[in-house]
Amino acid sequence: MRILLTGRNGQVGWELQRLLAQLGTVTAVDVEVLDLCNPTAIRDAVRRLAPQLIVNPAAYTAVDQAEREADVAFAVNATAPGVLAEEAKRLGALLVHYSTDYVFDGTKPGPYVENDLPAPANVYGKSKLAGEQAVRNSGCRHVVLRTSWVYGARGKNFLLTVLRLAAEHPELRIVADQVGAPTWCRSLAAATARIIPRALKDSSTHGLYHATNGGETSWFGFAVEILRMAAMDTPVLPITTAEYPTPAVRPANSRLDNTRLRSVFGLSLPDWRSGLAECMKDVRRAA
Repeated sequence: MRILLTGRNGQVGWELQRLLAQLGTVTAVDVEVLDLCNPTAIRDAVRRLAPQLIVNPAAYTAVDQAEREADVAFAVNATAPGVLAEEAKRLGALLVHYSTDYVFDGTKPGPYVENDLPAPANVYGKSKLAGEQAVRNSGCRHVVLRTSWVYGARGKNFLLTVLRLAAEHPELRIVADQVGAPTWCRSLAAATARIIPRALKDSSTHGLYHATNGGETSWFGFAVEILRMAAMDTPVLPITTAEYPTPAVRPANSRLDNTRLRSVFGLSLPDWRSGLAECMKDVRRAA
């Protein structure tokens, strides 16, 4: 099977390269090879390779920067997935695409399910929702995985930022009134690799799923657990969202209900603390 993987140097893409190689021949690209702001380049690349599977973890993820670079965010997060979906439809290929908890405004009291009405509160969320819609409207064979708070031992993410800041400052002040599920990039990639073989064979499994590590915490709780596992004693103080204003509005509730993923694929991602413990082993090895 010929597989096209985007975002090979991203957190999820990096993990997927190894796992997808067990399913076929992987052509992994990043922005240096394929500019996702260029629809013509995307079409040309897909038509040259003619893959049976396209996996698209590439995304514009600079949430605050997106508020002033909306055109770039929409090009990467909305237009590019739409082009990939159109080409997948033409080829009869399966497209696996990733979306985000930020398609919701966070006002629901409980966890969000797949058929809850999206209402993104920032440009990033709006661009990712537009990407979901473009994939669905194309009519291609697809699986869209909404996830949240992705981190890993490489790249730019909350985990590595907390470790760096804790080494540089006498204390940390972290938002405690936003709740979600920190999701280890390797957990998400492993779930993807388990989903794909069934999705290739069974069209009834196609559609939208929520896929996060289990459990929930706040950014404050996540930071406390990171430093505990890193054996760092830097104090962490809880603050409110209002005390840490950002250009982009964040949802207070980012919890996603994973019931559909379990019922269709029999798949549950590990609890977020288990994922973090495994990721910290990678962090220590890298250090």
